[in-house]
Amino acid sequence: MAAYYFLVSQLPSLGNIGEKSAMPLSESSFIELCSRYMTESEKKVLSTLSLVPPRDTVDTGSEFLNTWYQKERDLRLALAQIRAQKMKKDAFTLPGSCTADIQQAARTAVGMDSPLSAEQFLYEYRLKLLDEITPIDIFSTDAVYAYGIRLMLVSRMKKFDSENGISSYHKIYDSILGQNNLEK
Repeated sequence: MAAYYFLVSQLPSLGNIGEKSAMPLSESSFIELCSRYMTESEKKVLSTLSLVPPRDTVDTGSEFLNTWYQKERDLRLALAQIRAQKMKKDAFTLPGSCTADIQQAARTAVGMDSPLSAEQFLYEYRLKLLDEITPIDIFSTDAVYAYGIRLMLVSRMKKFDSENGISSYHKIYDSILGQNNLEK
């Protein structure tokens, strides 16, 4: 596995990014920077990084990414199962890889009153999980992939804005009320 001392030393910290602060690096800038240093096969894996894991288990060539995608897939399945049960729908059996802590995180998130609070909880849970599985060698290829996943998580959370959410909710609610008035 390659050691990317120069690449990693150029990556800005993502630790203290507040809701209103600007992102220090865009996802496209990250990929462009990495493409200068990584091999073709590593760049191919980098270009497929996603917060949405492949539906079926696929070997990415990275032990870290394989583990991340499996845990994210399990979390999404646990969320779907709990939501289905909550709506009194048929629920499927979770895979054996779905651990108790993943199931508990899903139950906690589904039980929250506010969708934004649930998203913030899941964001924190995912960051904690990412910290647990990120390789100790911070200059490895897998550490670069972990940085990419963290960057995507932070970018996604920064898109949540309570004022825009309330505004959007009122627009949808008003359009529903408008449709109901037209039907009467």
